Amino acid sequence: MVSSHKYTMLINGQQIQGAATLEVLNPATEEIIAHAPDASREQLDAAVAAANTAFLQWSRRPIAERQALVKEIARCIEDNKDELSRIFIAEMGRSRDGAEWEMVTAANWCRGTAQYDLPVTVIEDNDEHRVEVRHTPIGVVGAITPWNAPILIAIWKLAPALLAGNTVVLKPSPYTPLTTLRLGELLRDILPAGVLNIVSGGNELGQWITEHPDITKVSFTGSTATGRRVMESASRTLKRITLELGGNDAAIVLPDVDPKVVAPALFWGAFFNSAQVCVATKRLYIHEDIYDAVAQELVKYARTITIGDGSQEGVDLGPVQNKMQFEKVKNLLDSTREQGHRFLLGGEAPEGKGYFIPVSIVDNPPQDSRVVIEEAFGPVLPLLKYKDIDEVIAWANDSDTGLAGSVWSNDLEQAHEVAGRLQTGTVWINEMFAFSPHAPFSGHKQSGLGAEHGMEGLLEFTNTQTITTRKVPMTA
Repeated sequence: MVSSHKYTMLINGQQIQGAATLEVLNPATEEIIAHAPDASREQLDAAVAAANTAFLQWSRRPIAERQALVKEIARCIEDNKDELSRIFIAEMGRSRDGAEWEMVTAANWCRGTAQYDLPVTVIEDNDEHRVEVRHTPIGVVGAITPWNAPILIAIWKLAPALLAGNTVVLKPSPYTPLTTLRLGELLRDILPAGVLNIVSGGNELGQWITEHPDITKVSFTGSTATGRRVMESASRTLKRITLELGGNDAAIVLPDVDPKVVAPALFWGAFFNSAQVCVATKRLYIHEDIYDAVAQELVKYARTITIGDGSQEGVDLGPVQNKMQFEKVKNLLDSTREQGHRFLLGGEAPEGKGYFIPVSIVDNPPQDSRVVIEEAFGPVLPLLKYKDIDEVIAWANDSDTGLAGSVWSNDLEQAHEVAGRLQTGTVWINEMFAFSPHAPFSGHKQSGLGAEHGMEGLLEFTNTQTITTRKVPMTA
């Protein structure tokens, strides 16, 4: 199915071939599995024009009908979960369980988002005057998604944008366009023509979207460096923007935890999806009293994990998704070895096909080493020993980014105190990745602008409108 299917874009309700094609590789084998459309500028213009035309009717449609159609997206994903998961595994490399988790979570996200209504707030209402605040759709949303979680992050943008009354032009990553394109084909008969348009292409297409004069909002997830370029390009037409960017996320383990109990959760908080998660733990701070025990349990647990082609049974972690990221992670490993830092596990990429990096755990490198200050976005984790709580909070906050973090302790009062001092948009206590369609998600510092999820995320896709009414009759 993956290699034989002829993938198409969705423009104005029609399945459209690209002006050219892009090769899509399986990161576990480095083999070409399909060709995706590579949109021309004219095709993007057609998609934006279709979205603009559809906006006139879609934005006026009762919100109950929009809610129902967002729920239909959930049903479509669930009905086609097996097919979408197969495509996802082939292009992304994640294990079968991880792929199915993404589909189920995306469907649940649609249903959670569909529970919301757009609020009307009355701030004054008397015999003479009424003032109310409403929230109106913005127009055409340009949604640009990354390769590490292509379906879930697409839904994070599509569901609230459509619910708010906007139309969408969605661009998936050129590394992982296939599952998104196939979802668009499946949604063709569910959503009115032009409400959702999906175009695929390279980085040039992303720039065309951010500078397009008829796109009024851009929602982007990706690296901080690219986010800066998106912000600069969008500024030329004063587009509304939401940016969810990178993070060098820290976890702090307090001395009262049981190393054996906490090790599996710490492992998956760092290495889920081969650590290709923006909010994965990138720096693990462990109190000196339990450092050796936690390190030992982490290594012990890591040795039970199977790395391989995600399509095979029993595989827990797949490859790094693309060669560019693979080379970056390899370079970081090489630099870490050259600097003389000790690996408790892993440290070298194996020879052979596939972008495989072993789980690599570094033993207490200096705070200013590359492996600590850079976001690896691959399965490399430095363990760092601390003694004083004020010191470790300062270390955790010593970053230009502030996306997420976590605190691990049986003393919930102290854990809350530490969490409140972390300069991040999200802090988890004794858990990781506890996302909800009802909990706002945002970045501090250079981890982004705006919020996603919940009412705050929904309102990011609206303009605020104040209507004031003078009730006293006008007389001569």
